[in-house]
Amino acid sequence: MTINTTVSEEHKTVTIDISGQFNASMHREFRNAYKDSVENPASYKFIINLARADYMDSSALGMLLLLKEHVCNESDNIVITQANPTIRDILEIAKFDTMFTLD
Repeated sequence: MTINTTVSEEHKTVTIDISGQFNASMHREFRNAYKDSVENPASYKFIINLARADYMDSSALGMLLLLKEHVCNESDNIVITQANPTIRDILEIAKFDTMFTLD
């Protein structure tokens, strides 16, 4: 399980790529991926790329809510992308498709 963060000042994006199991063991690493990545997070789009994630639990949902809070509750600034069908189902059952953009 790894997290890689890429910041594009030009495009005003922060891309967080998650590999493996997105669960409680990633809490600190996920928080660090966005916490100090940019000075004004509300002015950036955060892209959570789950293309290489194979599992997500309820603690990961909580981490996404903390990210939302970090960007001043601007859900339009957060895009969750490339989730596999199982993870997408989890997001939809939890109604995260109403709080975030699922791509």
